Amino acid sequence: MKKLLRFGIVGTVGFAIDAAVLMLLLNTTPLGPFVARAFAIVIALAATWLLNRSFTFGASRHSLAVEGFRYGSVGITTAVLNYVLYSALLIATPLLKPVAALVLASLAAMAFSFFGYSRFVFRR
Repeated sequence: MKKLLRFGIVGTVGFAIDAAVLMLLLNTTPLGPFVARAFAIVIALAATWLLNRSFTFGASRHSLAVEGFRYGSVGITTAVLNYVLYSALLIATPLLKPVAALVLASLAAMAFSFFGYSRFVFRR
């Protein structure tokens, strides 16, 4: 239960980074919501790896390269799921704000990412 709580905290920080970068890019660049979100996901993924490694799960027994590859594999799969849901929501509901689509897509992807990180990346 402790890991799940910590994972939730890291996820909240990752979500805040994702949302902040998305809004920053939307407000300061000509990037649209789809390209801006792709950049935001990459930055949030890097931040959550560092936080999950140090705060939630601890370092795995694998080398940093193997751990990074495994984290990236789960993270990219989760990010694709998240991005597809985000995009589908924006396309299906044109009046929906990008941040609202981000919230809904992130909640849907959260369970998948916890399972992947806890069982595949940081399993001891």
